[in-house]
Amino acid sequence: MDLSDNANVHSDPFLIRECRSEEAEALLALWHAAGTSPSVTDTITDIQGAIESSALVLVAEVNQRIVGSIIATFDGWRGNMYRIAVHPNYRRRGIGRALVKEGERYLAELGVKRITALVEEKYPWAIAFWAGVGYEVEPGIVRFFRNP
Repeated sequence: MDLSDNANVHSDPFLIRECRSEEAEALLALWHAAGTSPSVTDTITDIQGAIESSALVLVAEVNQRIVGSIIATFDGWRGNMYRIAVHPNYRRRGIGRALVKEGERYLAELGVKRITALVEEKYPWAIAFWAGVGYEVEPGIVRFFRNP
C-alpha cells in the first residue's frame, strides 16, 4: 500500500517497535511527509548513529511501512523525547500516544524521574498534542543551541 493512498488506513492495525539501522532512509521520508522541520542531523549517517547508540528510536508500522516515530533518550539525569512524527494519513488513530507511552515505559525502566519533550512553538498542534498526553510547558525555560 502506498502511503499516499488513504483507502482503509484507519482500519489497519499498527505495531510499535525499535527502528533498524537499515530503515534510516524510510525514517527520513516519514519526517519529510509528516512536515517536521529539517535539522542538521537529518542524514542517514546521523540517524543510523542514533539507532546504534543508547537512544531508543521507535517506529510505528502499518502493513510493514513506517508511519510514525519517536526518539527517547536518557542522559543519566533526565529523559528526553523528540522527533515524534506520524504520517498525515495515519493521524488521529492513537499512534502518537502509543509512541509516547512506549518511550515513557523505556525511560521509566532506566529510572528516569523527569521527562522533557522538545517541541517547536511554531506548531500549535504539536503543543496541543503534548498537553493532551499530560505534559506541561515549563515556564522560564529558553533553549540555547549551537551547531559546531
